[in-house]
Amino acid sequence: MFAQMKQDLVVYNTLTRKKEKFVPINPPHVGIYVCGPTVYSDAHLGNCRTYISFDLIFRYLVHLGYKVRYVRNITDAGHLEGDAGDEGEDKISKKAKLAQVEPMEIVQKYTVGFHDVMQAFNILPPSIEPTATGHIIEQIELTKVILEKGFAYEVDGSIYFDVEKYSKTEDYGILNGRNLEDLLNNTRTLGGQDEKHGKLDFALWIKAKPEHLMKWPSPWGLGFPGWHLECSAMSNKYLGEHFDIHGGGIDLAPTHHTNEIAQNVAACGKIPANYWVHTNMLTVNGQKMSKSLGNSFLPHELFSGHNAILNKGYSPMTVRFFMLQANYRSTLDFGNEAMDASEKGFKRLMTAVALLDSLKASPVTDVEIQPLVERCYAAMDDDFNSPVLIAELFEASRIINSVKDGKLRIDEANLLLLKKMVGTFVFDILGLKDEQAANDDLPKVLNFIVDLRNEAKVNHDFVTSDKIRNGLQQLGFQLKDGKEGTSWNKI
Repeated sequence: MFAQMKQDLVVYNTLTRKKEKFVPINPPHVGIYVCGPTVYSDAHLGNCRTYISFDLIFRYLVHLGYKVRYVRNITDAGHLEGDAGDEGEDKISKKAKLAQVEPMEIVQKYTVGFHDVMQAFNILPPSIEPTATGHIIEQIELTKVILEKGFAYEVDGSIYFDVEKYSKTEDYGILNGRNLEDLLNNTRTLGGQDEKHGKLDFALWIKAKPEHLMKWPSPWGLGFPGWHLECSAMSNKYLGEHFDIHGGGIDLAPTHHTNEIAQNVAACGKIPANYWVHTNMLTVNGQKMSKSLGNSFLPHELFSGHNAILNKGYSPMTVRFFMLQANYRSTLDFGNEAMDASEKGFKRLMTAVALLDSLKASPVTDVEIQPLVERCYAAMDDDFNSPVLIAELFEASRIINSVKDGKLRIDEANLLLLKKMVGTFVFDILGLKDEQAANDDLPKVLNFIVDLRNEAKVNHDFVTSDKIRNGLQQLGFQLKDGKEGTSWNKI
């Protein structure tokens, strides 16, 4: 009924700056690597958008029948404060010093918090979640290979990648479409770069100062890996030198992912992934979300509403629905009005979905569901176009409501297809949950109250009947009388 292993999926590839037909290297297997969080603080909403987007991609590929190995790392060492991630103090060590705790206590705290947020958003766990500290040996070995190939050099126990030498034979700016001269002209010279041969050179291995908390023995002395190196080492280990999809936020493309490509080509002779997929940024009322502008908020603040920017809190599924209403490559703007509209839309969709099991089939049908199913697939096949998919699901909601109200008839075959379509695209692929239905006891209580009201109506006790209706409405539940009895929904 639902086609598997479809061949019409197209994906926008940052590497080529166009949409391309998705052709796995080794079907039915698909390898995906997504850069995970640096666990020195709470996960921010930009992170969440990226992981919700890749959860959608992961879910859809699995639905199509692919055997997906999804790797999303945890950065628990080596990410420094500078723009390129290898200048300044280690973010985790700095936080540990300020809190006067071990760095791994910081890692544990924020890794647990990250997982809690992922669970709240109903984001499936990756197949493998490797950590940088768990792959020090692999990073040292990769550094050795790059040194041996002549694309890196040592300075007093630190190893740097030689970008200008690499660029003599390879295109360093292949991912961002920039040439070396432009990149050099737009690169600031930061403190501590005197030992580098070139402004664009980046650290593969960094010599640890005596006060540095996280360090490991290496052939070059005590040190720690560079931020860019860890992703190359872990993707190589779990997905091979050449895999299907590499993803992350768009902010990672100019430096982090550019350097990953350079490392892999230098060591292995090939670009690591065929498709480079990037999610766009979040804004708040048209401005970039940032702490310095005072317009940033964390997921738990969004859920509770405890932030000066927010009028109220929104449920995790409302936020997920809001994010999926924009294509992952589009800028997404947070605002109270936009969130309120998404909350209403999500409730409307879930209310219609809840009616599905109560629909009665007719001998004849006024609607054909197969064209709607095909349009849903067409939306997802067009670079995972979730906003178009959601629009089609609202059309399914209209059909459900019309059948419930007796305005349309639907036969058994189309009703079964409608139920399967809604279950597949709303829950399996979009990853939404009916938060109201999650409370198993509430429907039983409400149905009991509805029965009491119906008894009152039969006994012509309209005062009690109206009191029940009005009371439920004040609590946020609407009763609707129809030919087949009384139904309720959350307002």
